[in-house]
Amino acid sequence: MDKKEALTRNILLLADVSEKEKKMQTEGKRLPSVDALKRVIELLKQIFFPGFFGAEIDNHESRLYRVGINMELLTKELSEQISLSFNSFNGGKSQEEVDEITIQFLDALPEIKRVLYTDIEAMFDSDPAVTAYSEIIFCYPIVQVMVHYRVAHALLKLKVPVLPRIISEMAHSATGIDIHPGAEIGEYFSIDHGTGVVIGETCIIGNHVTLYQGVTLGAKKFTYNDNGQIVNTPRHPIIEDNVTIYSNSSVLGRITIGHDTVVGGNIWLTESVKPYSRIVQQKAIAETFLDGAGV
Repeated sequence: MDKKEALTRNILLLADVSEKEKKMQTEGKRLPSVDALKRVIELLKQIFFPGFFGAEIDNHESRLYRVGINMELLTKELSEQISLSFNSFNGGKSQEEVDEITIQFLDALPEIKRVLYTDIEAMFDSDPAVTAYSEIIFCYPIVQVMVHYRVAHALLKLKVPVLPRIISEMAHSATGIDIHPGAEIGEYFSIDHGTGVVIGETCIIGNHVTLYQGVTLGAKKFTYNDNGQIVNTPRHPIIEDNVTIYSNSSVLGRITIGHDTVVGGNIWLTESVKPYSRIVQQKAIAETFLDGAGV
């Protein structure tokens, strides 16, 4: 078989728009750019943590200059991506509407920065292995994942389509921590180690909550409408203030974990827990088995 002929034939087949692609309604539309959103996040990291990321900061004047430059670049880049997201997935917005959404997001940045620093403080206070706040900013996955989550959450609250999920999935790919941007997470939130943590869309998490690796805050079951389609209802846990959940525990369904509770490792919870509870595994029963007894 001729290679050129095979190449031409398969180019035509792959370039053809299938019926499934037509349903996705992206033909002829310019889509948001993942690379552009990566630049947005890098700019935000330089804005939130001047001197830690990007150019060196020598004094307040250079700090003011760098933050100003990065804010201008951010505004241009993000405004374009917001416009593309609406045009591609939600019928489009006028430039005036896009500008208003961008302004509202910019106005949210000081509060996002303030809360991010509470997350860093919580991590510092909960991990004896930390030597300095700067170590957390440079090295800990909590910083990367919470920058992504808190930015994505702010965009979702502004009803920006698609971009919040793209941004949250960037952090998921990089850290192994999967936080849906729809989750509500309070201040002083920390995740130690973090790999394998999953936080579902309708989770509500209070202040001063600590999770360890492998924790799942997930759904136990789904609700369906008369057509058999899944209905987006509250289905994930509510975690109140001052709760610690240790590694590889699963908290499932619309249940409430009362404030000041500690959930031990490898626990499966599907019922609400009162405040000040201590949930641990039962102790193993030591027995001697002979000739396969007990298997």
